[in-house]
Amino acid sequence: MKIILLSGGSGKRLWPLSNNQRSKQFIQILKDENGCLESMVQRVWRQLGAIGLQDDVYIATGENQRSILKSQLGISDEKIISEPTRRDTFPAIALASVYLKSIVGIDEGEIIAVLPVDPYVEEDFFKTILQLKKILSEEKSTLGLIGIRPTYPSAKYGYILPEDSKGRKVVRFIEKPSEEEAKTWIQKGALWNAGVFGYRLQTILDVLREKELPIEYQQLVEKYDALPKNSFDYEFVEKQKNIAFLRYDGFWKDLGTWNTLTEEMGTQVVGKAQMIDSSNTHIINELELPVAVIDLQDVVVAAGSEGILVTSKKASTRVKEINNEYFESIRFIEEDWGVCHTLHEAGECCTTHYEMKDHQRLDFELGINQKLIRLSGEGTVAQNGQKYSVTGHDKFHFVVVTEG
Repeated sequence: MKIILLSGGSGKRLWPLSNNQRSKQFIQILKDENGCLESMVQRVWRQLGAIGLQDDVYIATGENQRSILKSQLGISDEKIISEPTRRDTFPAIALASVYLKSIVGIDEGEIIAVLPVDPYVEEDFFKTILQLKKILSEEKSTLGLIGIRPTYPSAKYGYILPEDSKGRKVVRFIEKPSEEEAKTWIQKGALWNAGVFGYRLQTILDVLREKELPIEYQQLVEKYDALPKNSFDYEFVEKQKNIAFLRYDGFWKDLGTWNTLTEEMGTQVVGKAQMIDSSNTHIINELELPVAVIDLQDVVVAAGSEGILVTSKKASTRVKEINNEYFESIRFIEEDWGVCHTLHEAGECCTTHYEMKDHQRLDFELGINQKLIRLSGEGTVAQNGQKYSVTGHDKFHFVVVTEG
């Protein structure tokens, strides 16, 4: 079995620490077994490694996330399958499937499991995914899913309705019902849809053949815009007549809001901050400026390069109501060579701070109105006209100043 992790996201739900380049799965806010901070994608990668699955995992994403994936996971370019343009989950999964066939050389009879890059689960969840191969064979199904036992009637998740309480056949999908409707479906035995898809590689390749689309990777890249811009659920799942599923009764959670994320942080304060006489309140501060919170209950304070958010936990899902201009800027970027963030921006004037990783190199060209200033640490700066090559050696920091 090969596993495809889908890594996308627009960076809105966990603003201001997320943006279009560093979406929610990359924020290092959870604690590992040693008490060190890690991101959601690092947690999943660690769990896959613990049960020996990393060698069989590939990540489908946009090109803008390639560098941050390499930075956080230390994986090679060959493990990352990037879309030429962002379209939706069906094109992404189709392209990744063709990559496995024509570039990796996977047999068309191989079972493929596709899942989000950031589920908050225990290791047993990934062991359950390995059982999809068995159920697809036993049920002679074209698609296998994972059903989660609901713990409450949620409007955030889709539901799958099984044939009966002990069967493994899916008879209906319910896409994000209201809480009242969810109660009714749960009473009928419906399960949360975990967003996992299991299929034989040939199944997706045959769909592309029917659409007269290439199953050679580079050719499909060139014709990527011809793929339907639809979700995998709409374009493929809902058209299948024989769908099987596995029940998973273990812990499963979507950390998609500040409220759900802070429930699993393991600490109330991250960064330079102090909390006084406050309960059920969390501070996440990525700035050098101190943050103090006094006498607040059920609140999240998040401060980062993109802005500052103060919200009650109950209303944290309303981040998407913020003016869209707030989401358009990218002032913090994490790459495989290090990180950079915008310190000051006014008109055409800008100051950007760079923090280089040891033994990493960054090549770039400065405009005639820009200059590089060394700050601290050890590093080398090679210059050829306006072209620069910077290599970090020991906590090397510099800034690039753009003058109006």
